[in-house]
Amino acid sequence: MNNFDDLRRTLPTGLWIDGEQTAAVDGGVFAVQDPATGAHIADVADARVKDAVRALDSAERVQEEWAATAPRQRSTILRAAWERVIDRTEDFALLMTMEMGKALAESRGEVAYGAEFLRWFSEEAVRIQGRYTTSPSGNGRILVTKVPVGPTLAVTPWNFPLAMGTRKIGPALAAGCTIIVKPAEDTPLTMLLLAEVFAEAGLPPGVLSVLPASDAVAVTEPLLADPRLRKVTFTGSTRVGKILIGASAENVLRTSMELGGNAPFVVFDDADVDAAVDGAMAAKMRNGGEACTAANRLIVANSVREEFTSKLTARISALTLGPGTDAETDIGPLVNEKQRRNVATLVDDAVAAGARVRTGGHSVDGPGYFFEPTVLDNVPANSLITTQEIFGPVAAITGFDTEAEGIAAANATEYGLAAYIYTQSVDRAFRVADKIDSGMVGVNRGVISDVAAPFGGMKQSGLGSEGGTEGIEEYLETKYIGFA
Repeated sequence: MNNFDDLRRTLPTGLWIDGEQTAAVDGGVFAVQDPATGAHIADVADARVKDAVRALDSAERVQEEWAATAPRQRSTILRAAWERVIDRTEDFALLMTMEMGKALAESRGEVAYGAEFLRWFSEEAVRIQGRYTTSPSGNGRILVTKVPVGPTLAVTPWNFPLAMGTRKIGPALAAGCTIIVKPAEDTPLTMLLLAEVFAEAGLPPGVLSVLPASDAVAVTEPLLADPRLRKVTFTGSTRVGKILIGASAENVLRTSMELGGNAPFVVFDDADVDAAVDGAMAAKMRNGGEACTAANRLIVANSVREEFTSKLTARISALTLGPGTDAETDIGPLVNEKQRRNVATLVDDAVAAGARVRTGGHSVDGPGYFFEPTVLDNVPANSLITTQEIFGPVAAITGFDTEAEGIAAANATEYGLAAYIYTQSVDRAFRVADKIDSGMVGVNRGVISDVAAPFGGMKQSGLGSEGGTEGIEEYLETKYIGFA
């Protein structure tokens, strides 16, 4: 099934509680639109306080039973869900393109990437390990076990509607936690379809709930205030993350926060410039620039800056802008008008401060929320675009002379999620990677996300890690049992 009208007729659009669709208690709905046209594509049930309580009642009721479920059984369910997501790649891809805007090729890539978290954590589910030792005094025995944290709230973003959900749901279920997902208002349909797939894969009712809501606070506030909830995990802005961390303090909740980024992409004078341009295209233009790991600041050695900028400009100028459903489209629309205005504001501020537009630079007239793929050169260090996440198809380039200057420029931010460096010197690669204050550093590669690697940031970019062998630990408590 890959015609959207056909897909729409079978889509779940209600809240997902107790393993089935249900209307909101007050009957409310909100509209989801196609960012390529602004057209209405669905009405989705709008969760409120009573719905949040219903979901937590359900999660608490089955938590003990789910935690006691054999790891192999949890693993089998996760793997079955992975298989079903892959089988429905075209449905998930089309749905994400319709509600988020990205090109279909990007959406298909997200399906493969997002589904892989389900397979990865299906394998991790059977590898949860403790330890047994004798105390140094010889007077006792030490048993260390791992137990599920308990009912979890996951708040997911709109830019990767599937993958940012599976990266949280996978480890939570593998660890034995029940989970309630509050998807972004712009993109609730993908997560609802995933919930249906999990039900088909054999997940017991109540283990996973999905609460679309036009007012996130109406859902998150009562859940965070309820002592039955034991963890919150969030991907989104640092501003909202701080609010959630503060609210979590009352009940001392475990938190995992993947927050804002301001990724530097540093090209040294000994870099392979063509490889650096390839990497910049991936790091900057993947997902239309709407990614927390996107290269926000391209910091290029002055000796190669013009060569790099000219080649990058030629590549970006050749990108095709259009609806994500068109086969020839490289860059789709931004997710909504607010995001487009924000990108335009950042570009206008940079130009007013002295940046030079090499290509693009403007919103596109007509339906949808399109912004031209853009290259800015000579971007001043004090412009807004160097301090705020762009979340759009805009490459902002600045220069440096010495290695120390390049490192200083890379670290001149309160964020520390991702960073990229290009150099042909192994010594420099290790030296610089060690000095960059980011949780993830890509060396001569423009895409660093990997299900087998820990994804997380330093400074104001978050707390904890997702993915890798570390990811499941975020959903486990360590318990010590002392024997005589």
